Amino acid sequence: MSSAIVRSSLRAALRGGSHANPASKRPFSSGSSADEEAREAAKLEKITYVGIAACSILAFVNFIMKKNIAFAIGPDGLFEVKEHH
Repeated sequence: MSSAIVRSSLRAALRGGSHANPASKRPFSSGSSADEEAREAAKLEKITYVGIAACSILAFVNFIMKKNIAFAIGPDGLFEVKEHH
């Protein structure tokens, strides 16, 4: 998709046209003003940061929870054979 946009832009530049690429003029949301689009982008950016933080916290908690679980086979590893005195 991006190669088609680049080719279209290069053809327009070689023809001497000052037309902007139609894909670059596509609005972020349907029929909104630039201010509304800026607010929407800021909102989505904040949601993204909250999502990253939440996923990081959940991954850390999951890691800690797994570290505290005792092995079902005992304290030794699966392929370790130790003599207990």
